[in-house]
Amino acid sequence: MKSIETVQENNHYKDFPITSVCRADLESVGFDTKDVDDWTMSELASKMANAYCDIGFWEDLKILAEHLEIKKHKELD
Repeated sequence: MKSIETVQENNHYKDFPITSVCRADLESVGFDTKDVDDWTMSELASKMANAYCDIGFWEDLKILAEHLEIKKHKELD
C-alpha cells in the first residue's frame, strides 16, 4: 500500500497536456485527411512537440510562469 506522502509526491510531478493536433486542424490549413491514418497523426504530433520544444517552449514557459507569478527558487534568481 502506498503512503499518502508517496501518492502526493507522484501527483506533484504529473503531466498536464498543453495542446493536441487533430485531422480538423490539418483540414483547416488546406490538407486532405481522407487517407491520413492514426500512425501518421501520432508522428505529426510527436514532431510538432519536438519542434515546439526547440523553438519556443522553454522561453514561453519562463514568460508565462512569471506572468502567473509563480515563485522561483531563491538560488535561481
